[in-house]
Amino acid sequence: MKKITILASVALMLAACGGNKKEYDATGTFEATETTVFAEQSGALLTFSVNEGDNIEANKEVGLIDTTQVWLKIQQLGATKEVYQSQKPDMEAQIAATRQQLAKAQQEEQRFHELVADGAAPSKMLDDASSQVKVLQKQLAAQQSALSTSTRSLDKQMAATDVQVSQLRDQLRKCHIVTPTKGTVLEKYVERGEFVAVGKPLFKMADTEAMYLRAYVTSAQLQDIKIGQQVKVFADYGDGQRKEYDGTISWISSRSEFTPKTILTDDERADLVYAVKVAIKSDGFVKIGMYGEVKL
Repeated sequence: MKKITILASVALMLAACGGNKKEYDATGTFEATETTVFAEQSGALLTFSVNEGDNIEANKEVGLIDTTQVWLKIQQLGATKEVYQSQKPDMEAQIAATRQQLAKAQQEEQRFHELVADGAAPSKMLDDASSQVKVLQKQLAAQQSALSTSTRSLDKQMAATDVQVSQLRDQLRKCHIVTPTKGTVLEKYVERGEFVAVGKPLFKMADTEAMYLRAYVTSAQLQDIKIGQQVKVFADYGDGQRKEYDGTISWISSRSEFTPKTILTDDERADLVYAVKVAIKSDGFVKIGMYGEVKL
């Protein structure tokens, strides 16, 4: 009888010891990469098809800010460019008369050169003809320079107009509200019809499929983990309900910090801990802020 009692006591002690053993090595809360989408233009929000809880694909247009003023400015600049184009001089047409006068003067110069050579005309007439040719040559060069300067100036003004149009088209593009990544809408800050200014937050979204558990480990545990290590993650639903996921350690903090008040570590006496991120692929049951556990 005494032997049976001793065996029973030993069994109870072993059971008690086994019951004190933790099923996890660290705990933390689940997080997701959150993105806040801001207005990039000012104006009335004409359309806005975003609701909290919506799952939205990347690069999807979900809203439109009034584009009227931007579009009118583009039209105005287009008209301005046409005016500059019409002001560009027709160089050949404007210098045609001077070219013709120069050609005639050169013919006269050649004729007087022959007459003077034959002694049929005084040399002064040749000098006058040569002087007239030089004057017309300078006039032609001056006209060409002035017309070229005017053309270059108008070309630069047209190029500046093209730059302004490109800037306005970029503003026009930014009037279309597009999701930068896929995810779930967490918060919605505005409604259709409201006036929004540049930089005003419109909504917040997060990729709730690629989530991670931010947990804290002690320096003693730190030596047993590494980036890329496969671990087990448990989502704690309360009342003893847990669900297991495959996790991968994706980040380990290089700096220690004091134990957060809301975090329990395997060694509660440790003052300094290190944050780690354990990536998981969520099935939709894990929520942001939910408590979880890691088994290394």
